[in-house]
Amino acid sequence: MHCDHHASPRYNRAFALGIGLNLGFVVVEVSGGLLFGSMALLSDASHNFSDVLALAMAWAGFRLAATRPTQRRTYGMKRATVLASLSSAVLLCVALGAVILESVQRLGQPNSLSATAIVVIAGIGLVVNAGTALLFLHDRRSDLNIQGAFLHMAGDAVISLGVVIAGIVMALTGWPWLDPVLALLIAAIILISGIGLLRESLDLAMDAVPRNIDPHAVRAYLDTLPGVTEVHDLHIWGMSTTETALTAHLVMNEPAASNDFLHSVADGLHARFAIHHPTIQIETGGEKHTCTATGIDCAPV
Repeated sequence: MHCDHHASPRYNRAFALGIGLNLGFVVVEVSGGLLFGSMALLSDASHNFSDVLALAMAWAGFRLAATRPTQRRTYGMKRATVLASLSSAVLLCVALGAVILESVQRLGQPNSLSATAIVVIAGIGLVVNAGTALLFLHDRRSDLNIQGAFLHMAGDAVISLGVVIAGIVMALTGWPWLDPVLALLIAAIILISGIGLLRESLDLAMDAVPRNIDPHAVRAYLDTLPGVTEVHDLHIWGMSTTETALTAHLVMNEPAASNDFLHSVADGLHARFAIHHPTIQIETGGEKHTCTATGIDCAPV
């Protein structure tokens, strides 16, 4: 999938509206959680705030993608999306860790809560999150940034629905301990995804192969190109959270490859693996090649 950054004006409005609505709701949810002593609301608020950051990062991806490269920043500022993702993941894990600690302490001494207030606030969240998800429904399958925004907000809507249901149960049963239990469940589910986001962000920051690309399949594709006898110095990394780069040395028999061949390889890498920025170096056969990054002989893997 390739980002159509020229379609951003419509999504500038969608991102601005989504961020504004959700940020306003975070304030309402935190105020309600502190006022009524609801850890479920505070846990959900921390998640909603992380999703506000996620929306902001997705929006920044559109903006940064339009930044022109300079002589010093030859790729522009695409890497800023990786740094923002890493920072968001760290903040999310720290915030949820604090919520989990407080919820465990509340299990021993549950507070009497206003179940009606919890249901009303969570109901507002359900409407806000579902409405924001609908803003990104149309193009969610054609753009990774839009898909990520849609999934974040759709997940929030499901969690808000869970809080509504728990509030109704508390109102009917008078069980205040459901609030910290629900907070722990929400925090645990979100923490699992937060750790996954942290791991993927660290991988991107360390120039690892993006998880949606199989490096063995890429090597196999390059190996089967006509005239190619060996592939070495193959490197694949994320330039940003949405764009991938590749460099590779292809050993070929004479005659040397033409421009048409190089264009064909670039088109194939984009169509098969969504690799946007390939750089191919052609070498002639009959020599022993060594991986410059590792210092070892490079036989095909």
